[in-house]
Amino acid sequence: MKRYLVGGAVRDQLLGRPVSERDWVVIGATPEQMIALGFKPVGKDFPVFLHPKTHEEHALARTERKTAPGYRGFAVHTGPDVTLEDDLLRRDLTINAMAIDENGRLIDPYGGQRDLEGRCLRHVSPAFREDPVRILRIARFAARYAGIGFTVAEETRRLMDEMVAAGEADALVPERVWLELERALGEAVPRAFFETLRSCGALRVLFPEIERLFGIPQRAEYHPEIDTGLHTLMVLDQAVRLSEDACVRFAALMHDLGKGTTPPELIPRHHGHEQRGLAPLRDLCTRLKVPNAYRKLAEKVMLHHGTCHRVFELRAATLVDLLQRIDAFHRGDDTQNFLLACEADARGRAGYENRPYPQADWIRAARNAARQVKTQALTERGLRGEAFGQALRDLRIQAVRAARQDFPSPAL
Repeated sequence: MKRYLVGGAVRDQLLGRPVSERDWVVIGATPEQMIALGFKPVGKDFPVFLHPKTHEEHALARTERKTAPGYRGFAVHTGPDVTLEDDLLRRDLTINAMAIDENGRLIDPYGGQRDLEGRCLRHVSPAFREDPVRILRIARFAARYAGIGFTVAEETRRLMDEMVAAGEADALVPERVWLELERALGEAVPRAFFETLRSCGALRVLFPEIERLFGIPQRAEYHPEIDTGLHTLMVLDQAVRLSEDACVRFAALMHDLGKGTTPPELIPRHHGHEQRGLAPLRDLCTRLKVPNAYRKLAEKVMLHHGTCHRVFELRAATLVDLLQRIDAFHRGDDTQNFLLACEADARGRAGYENRPYPQADWIRAARNAARQVKTQALTERGLRGEAFGQALRDLRIQAVRAARQDFPSPAL
């Protein structure tokens, strides 16, 4: 019985990146032997065990055979006769198909180290086509490593094209699509996830609301980049610069979905796209079972990003109403995330990437001023319900109006 360090731990170690978790493959053992050695079985679909001391995962070497469409249609075989090379052959990419033995020797039967050095994401074998999740995974690896020069091998891209054309992407379950999307949003270059999916046709299948933005023109005086899809990716880039929060990045990605539904006779103007975007946003969130926190922030940004950009034109009363609509007066409000996503939109245009965004500073100042309003006097006057709400609004307007006098006028 032998064990080998495999997968991401080997890849990241060779790249000089931090290793967050270590997975092992065990050759020449049976489940009974593993249990006798004190390993705890945890695998559902194939034998996986936790080490009795380190609690690291140890999986018995296995092979897989496609038996049905989709990513669950596999027959798994494990046994002492399965070799390390057999196990590595079933993996997705060559850079994930390397192992290190207990003496520190690298085992690399499929050229993973060569592809690491060449910054190439390449499939190990034609069996790649049998699992549609690998389309998502390779897109996520592109998002992770595009910043250090990795690209998808042309033969792998062709294979992905064929898989999408064969309907394999249609078999992906929503929960897995969302999981990979959420992970991709946390990577270094999330736009590469969507570019990779679009290059093989999978974006149209998995995220049609985003796909339809490409080719939709906008007014050049406001959007020198013209194309709405390109603008969306530029906004996502800016969100990555501004925040590590995947929720902010998701809201930035979703903010202009309504432009994909603009009637042709209105283009390149997109009047009303904020409200029109709610339907495709809710379709996407319902289909993928997106968590409420992501959906709520995306809705606020979608509806109010234009007003946020024009905040210096607003009267104090209109600004207080905006603060109310974005829940700025609620405990645990996410105004900061809202402002980050709006700033990403303002900067996500050709030539605007490094412009200041004083609108966020003014909204924060106005919120802080309005929050200083004390409600005790209103309660003592016996105000309740609608009368209380109106009196509170009036006091907040006065506070914001006073704060504006002390706020420096920006040069926009």
